[in-house]
Amino acid sequence: MSHFIVRGWWTWAAALVFLAAMVVTTAGDGASNGTESYDVVIANGRVMDPESGLDAVRNVGIAGGKIRAISAEALQGKKTIDATDLTVAPGFIDLHQHGQEPRNYQFKARDGVTTSLELEAGTDDIDKWYAEREGKTLINFGVGIGHIPVRMKVMKDPGNFLPSGDAAHREATPGELVQIDRDIEEGLHRGALAVGMGINYTAAATHGEIVDVFRLAAKGNAPVHVHLRHAGLKEPTTGLVGIEEVIAAAAVTGAPLHVVHITSMGLQDTPRLIAMVRGAQEHGLDVTTECYPYTAGSTSLESAIFDPGWQDRQGINYKDVQWVKTGERLTAETFEKYRKEGGTVVIFSIPEGAARTAVADPIVMIASDGMPITGAKVHPRGQGTFSRVLGHYVRDEKALDLMTALRKMTLMPAQRLEKRAPAFKGKGRIRVGADADITVFDAKRVIDKATYEQPLEYSEGIQFVLVNGVSVVKDGQLVDGVFPGRAARAPILQ
Repeated sequence: MSHFIVRGWWTWAAALVFLAAMVVTTAGDGASNGTESYDVVIANGRVMDPESGLDAVRNVGIAGGKIRAISAEALQGKKTIDATDLTVAPGFIDLHQHGQEPRNYQFKARDGVTTSLELEAGTDDIDKWYAEREGKTLINFGVGIGHIPVRMKVMKDPGNFLPSGDAAHREATPGELVQIDRDIEEGLHRGALAVGMGINYTAAATHGEIVDVFRLAAKGNAPVHVHLRHAGLKEPTTGLVGIEEVIAAAAVTGAPLHVVHITSMGLQDTPRLIAMVRGAQEHGLDVTTECYPYTAGSTSLESAIFDPGWQDRQGINYKDVQWVKTGERLTAETFEKYRKEGGTVVIFSIPEGAARTAVADPIVMIASDGMPITGAKVHPRGQGTFSRVLGHYVRDEKALDLMTALRKMTLMPAQRLEKRAPAFKGKGRIRVGADADITVFDAKRVIDKATYEQPLEYSEGIQFVLVNGVSVVKDGQLVDGVFPGRAARAPILQ
């Protein structure tokens, strides 16, 4: 009973704070009388804030990297962005982006993303990962401590991005398990945003190993971003079995759970997997999920996903797998050749109905699962996910409304992380005091241009993108020589 009393008290307190903020906002934060000037003013745009529900023409004043005013009256700024007939939204937060290099960040910015996070695979060295990007990035960046790379390091796996040796195919010894847990706990102490886990890629990891990792995440109040152990249609290796395993682990440990790319896990059973997530939420578990708006997945051909029996498990064959270096569809002969070589493939396995269902469902976040740019035919999702949702599914297909779509790519990702990393309380919102990570787009024109045939194409209709108050996209073009991206990181424990 006390839980509900406390929760109710906080709800009323939050409401009072919000109402007070609205009073300040309506008055223009002291700027409507012309006495205050801002670094940047975004003028006359349709401001949409999923947190408050604001959807009206407003002027936004920015100073010191923060939103300082939201006003119906004119504001004075050193620089003014004319957003007439454009939509002003919180910058998009991508929870699932493997490509974390300058070229990837350029595509992210042109797709409206202001914060790019590697939370499924993660890294085995948190400090090194952040240090490599500090002061050098176009957009905000962040990472989780990854069970995959930690297991690869401890078990001396020869794989590059994903395991191909012992980390994929052998149970860890008791000594190795101790070291894996130590490394994950150390990563959490060093400010990892989450624990990443790809059980499908570490197929020999026991249920006990998985539960132990969940216990560490629960101790650090960190969400576990999980690629399920199984994906496909054949019992007992279905996506439904895979999601049962991790929901059970979350239930018994108390760890927050985030199921990644639910469509490529569930395939035609995607609605059932989403129903599992919804049921867990309704029964008090902290479980969330995400999807990308495409009918193909992408991964490494040498990974355990393509171990013998993959055709039956996934309901596909060689012709459904594309080698990204050349764009060719595979045969039995080229499959064996390229699997020995190692590299990325695109896998055409997701029914359109599953993709549409997930994109439209209000509890499913949007995240790209964008891949490093390693070839001419890399999956287009890393370049066009957010514009595709806004253009194809919102405007053209009317599968969901614009505010719902924005909530799924801004507020919901921020809320997923803010308990672990309080800095996210200032992201994913258009409100006074929030970080000035803002995306301004033309709702009538926004669309993805990246395709499977020509994936390295920028999205259109994303007109302005600000990261910490600095323009990184202006008039639809990248701004050269600016690096306003900051580390998105959980508190570091000494």
